[in-house]
Amino acid sequence: MSMPFYVAPEQFMKDKADFARKNIARGRPLVATVYSGGILICAENQSKSLHKVSEIYDRIAFAGVGRYNEFDSLRRAGVQHADVKGYQFSREDVDARSLANLYAQYMGNVFTHELKPLEVEILVAEVGEAGTPDQLYHILYDGSVMDEDNLCVLGGEADVISARLAEGYDPRWSLEEALRRSASALTADRPAQAKELEVAVLDRANGRRAFRRLDEAEVAAALSGS
Repeated sequence: MSMPFYVAPEQFMKDKADFARKNIARGRPLVATVYSGGILICAENQSKSLHKVSEIYDRIAFAGVGRYNEFDSLRRAGVQHADVKGYQFSREDVDARSLANLYAQYMGNVFTHELKPLEVEILVAEVGEAGTPDQLYHILYDGSVMDEDNLCVLGGEADVISARLAEGYDPRWSLEEALRRSASALTADRPAQAKELEVAVLDRANGRRAFRRLDEAEVAAALSGS
């Protein structure tokens, strides 16, 4: 009888982390930026039906990069959790921090106990109201949570894109300026095209239903400065 092949736990976890990072980096990135009127989320995505950015609940948005079927399953689970919690208690009890913690626990459990980790990074964003701060929670494939300030980048070349976006960043940017800067950070080596971008905002002035998608014409007008 042959002995089972042994892999040290440290090496096994490192291999899983390398596997997840490599496959996530293949996906197209996205950025989230706080601007004067709320939070802008801009992603490279040519599909008109497979969204990387979506609404979860009042004033809360979800975005993901990596394997689509995995982060879309996380999105649906988040919507269901938020709906049930809001119905059982109150709508004010549903917030980005509790959703981020829930996602972190699940993704951490998968990374630790399953053979294959989730090949995704996700963002949970909540726009503040009545003086409360905006919230950006970046959750990694292993369940690590980062509470980001003002801007966040997910996916391939995140450090490079983040450095581009942070250069000259101003939270007083208008929506148009924030979109131009975000698109430029994503596509530094070529002009940004509206048809290649998926753009949504959490608009502070929209009340409870803060989430709004920008159509291609709005994106094109903002990129052109008109």
